[in-house]
Amino acid sequence: MTEAILLVGGKGTRLRPLTVHTPKPMVRAAGVPFLTHQLARARAAGVDHIVLATSYLAEVFEPYFGDGSALGLHIEYVTEEEPLGTGGAIRNVASRLHSGPDDPVLIFNGDILTGLDIRALVATHESTDADVSLHLTKVTDPRAYGLVPTDETGKVLAFLEKPQSPEEIVTDQINAGAYVFRRSLIDTIPTGRPVSVERETFPDLLAAGAHLQGMVDSTYWLDLGTPAAFVRGSADLVLGRAPSPAVPGRCGDRLILPTARVAPDAKLTGGTVVGEGAFVAEGARVFGSTILPGAVIEPGAIITDSLIGTRARVGERSVLTGTVIGDGAVVGPDNELRDGARVWCDARIPAGAVRFSSDQ
Repeated sequence: MTEAILLVGGKGTRLRPLTVHTPKPMVRAAGVPFLTHQLARARAAGVDHIVLATSYLAEVFEPYFGDGSALGLHIEYVTEEEPLGTGGAIRNVASRLHSGPDDPVLIFNGDILTGLDIRALVATHESTDADVSLHLTKVTDPRAYGLVPTDETGKVLAFLEKPQSPEEIVTDQINAGAYVFRRSLIDTIPTGRPVSVERETFPDLLAAGAHLQGMVDSTYWLDLGTPAAFVRGSADLVLGRAPSPAVPGRCGDRLILPTARVAPDAKLTGGTVVGEGAFVAEGARVFGSTILPGAVIEPGAIITDSLIGTRARVGERSVLTGTVIGDGAVVGPDNELRDGARVWCDARIPAGAVRFSSDQ
């Protein structure tokens, strides 16, 4: 097990405004770009060569990670000129792989935070002589996901995309976004057009009689596609609930990065992160939130389950719950923003302009 492909080309539209200036895998979670956690976990599992399949804001990745040597990896970059979907992206980077035809190639979606036992997935792939092996996880409500029923040996029986009626929900197992491909099968994916592995590649392989193996691993798993999920994922990394060797400090209630300043009486709990150069003033209370580099939290502000963008500012006594503040935005004093609010990059909200309760 030496090679992997990381799919990091998505636009992250559900995460905007976090992804206006930053591709989704480069948004900071627990103090470092989220992609750092995935790379570090792959390296810890024995991977040494990774190809990043980039597209949106592709120019951001290589200046940060370089050749990967700082992480003990050899990283290469391939950019899609036009979006090719998951399958098309995998096929587009095939020429950079070094593996032999029967060797395993790991493939990860760039927006999944997971405690998956990567070595166990590869071991399952090899012991069952599968063509493709899939990480499956169990969820309470599978309607938003693709269902993957298996037989008693774990062999995949079908792929059912986002069922709606109770009759269609035949399993609670879903495609968790990590795969092992037999190298030769990657070359069977069509070139030069968008291809979805979930809707085209996997069903076609199944119909052609290929052996697709599922491995259920129900350790920590979270799709970071929404702002609320991203904030929770970052907090879980800081708290130690989600495993990563890349967290830049000890796990605990809070993570304060070098050059960040926090007033002695400010209260930070719930896996809060304060990024480099950020400032949290006296009397502020921050729970389960991410304060990105250079942001300012003014006296008495109360911030819960929120993300404050780079160089953004939250005014005195403002109360934010489940909110995303874009890079460079300013929320004036005495505002109240609740679940789902998104303030766009560089926007200005005057003092006392938005409230959900009375001004008393």
